[in-house]
Amino acid sequence: MVVAASTPVAAETLEEVLASTYSSNPTLLARRAKLRSADEGVPQALSNWRPTVSLTGSAGRGQFDNNTLSKYTMTRSPRTQALTISQPLFRGGRTVAATAQAENTVLSERAQLAATEQTILLAAASAYLNVVRDEAVLKLSINNEQVLRRQYEATEERFKVGELTRTDVSQAEARLAKATADRVAAEGNLQNSRANYVNNVGRPPEALSPPATPPALPANLEDVTSMALAANPSVVSADYTHAAAKDGIDLVWGELLPTVSLSADITRGFQTSTQESSYTNREVLLNVTVPLYESGSVYSRVRASKHTAGQRRIEADQARRDAVETGTKAWESLQAARAQARSYQAQIKASELALAGVREESKVGSRTILDVLNAEQELFDARVNLVKASRDVLAASYQVKSALGQMTAPGLNLPVEVYDPAKHYDDVRGQWIGNGIDKEKGYE
Repeated sequence: MVVAASTPVAAETLEEVLASTYSSNPTLLARRAKLRSADEGVPQALSNWRPTVSLTGSAGRGQFDNNTLSKYTMTRSPRTQALTISQPLFRGGRTVAATAQAENTVLSERAQLAATEQTILLAAASAYLNVVRDEAVLKLSINNEQVLRRQYEATEERFKVGELTRTDVSQAEARLAKATADRVAAEGNLQNSRANYVNNVGRPPEALSPPATPPALPANLEDVTSMALAANPSVVSADYTHAAAKDGIDLVWGELLPTVSLSADITRGFQTSTQESSYTNREVLLNVTVPLYESGSVYSRVRASKHTAGQRRIEADQARRDAVETGTKAWESLQAARAQARSYQAQIKASELALAGVREESKVGSRTILDVLNAEQELFDARVNLVKASRDVLAASYQVKSALGQMTAPGLNLPVEVYDPAKHYDDVRGQWIGNGIDKEKGYE
């Protein structure tokens, strides 16, 4: 019989998980598709510079009956063919405004894509950190339960020989029961974190390696706030949305200005009866339309677009406030978590020394079993708290990166091909004809 040696599963890093999430998350893929749809607004606006060409034709059959003294019947088969070309020359500035609005909308959508990317990657990182934390807590809980079980068994043995009382046994038994409850709770927390991991990453966690602190964190709060104001995706998106709204004012205002277009038409007709006849008509026209009064509707829409632009400006101001608040909270959370981690490390060292001393003193009767149990509980709590604080340090670090607009594939230097939103934009911006999309590039 041949026994195959099992191959250990290689530990997966946080960077690898984030790279996989970046490439496969449905929400992020959908947001990229939404951006590509917004890209099409630019060629649609630019199309107003271009001519329109149409070809029309008609054919029929008719009969003419003359009921006068010289009665006769004439059968006709008329046919016409016409080619019409129309070229806009001036549309009151609406084409320029529409193009600028579409371009600003695209830039706003790109920033929103970055915001979505940050949300997705931050959620995946949090899910990863939660699993690593809960696995460590469960390991500590299992070990604590085993220690207290041995403590309970040793207490019972000493009770049997008369060294300890029934109260000592009950205290040891109570602490063992609590340790069992802690272990069960830790198992439940781990299962919940694993479920959240599957939802955010798309597959169950295997062996996860403890992550390191992300690089290039700012040095102080002032750097955080200044960088957040400059690069937070929500701020960038709000600014471009405001710019697009201002373009909307010019777009509506252009409806009050004259429009000029050039049209050319060539028509050829055939009239067949007893005598065939044909004609050709050629026309080149300069068309000028001057709006005199539009019932007040356009003026109302101009006023409405101004109010909308004001709304977008206010929203941009609020986005800056939100960015500063988010960055400040993340920074302060990071500092608090770092301080807590240092304190718990010091507590663990002190608790280890205290537990060793209490155990020795318990052997000579100067310390009770309760003193030993309390010392063990304090050490266990300190170790669990350090695990949680270490997780909080990493989570707050990534929250700081997110506040600065750096929780992205390029900002984290992820080992993945980065999606370039400009590629599709460049492909379609000057496209005159064609309705296909390139599925090989992921455009589905």
